[in-house]
Amino acid sequence: MQHLWNLKEAYVKDIIALMPTPKPAYTTVSTIVRILEKKGFVGHHAYGKTHEYYPLVSKKEYTRSYMKNFMSNYFSNSFKEMVSFFAKEDNISVAELDEMMRDVKREIEEEGK
Repeated sequence: MQHLWNLKEAYVKDIIALMPTPKPAYTTVSTIVRILEKKGFVGHHAYGKTHEYYPLVSKKEYTRSYMKNFMSNYFSNSFKEMVSFFAKEDNISVAELDEMMRDVKREIEEEGK
């Protein structure tokens, strides 16, 4: 998805060209793109047997969907459990947590305007 957002539209070969070495097989990337398409994240234009893919969702929408699944699958839909886990694992200080909370509050207030 990162590469599609950057390129706006791309063929599988274009996506592979941006990937680091060792590059995955064409069929692997093609399969992943088609799975993303089935899930409604990617669309395509067909030119004969060739497909040009493009994102159907913004990075923000995709991230929101991904994080909801992530929280549901690993933290029982508890934001508190997720933050606690990362705070413990990454040794986040109280000052850093306070700063994150201020940032979140500011973003919520800006969205409400």
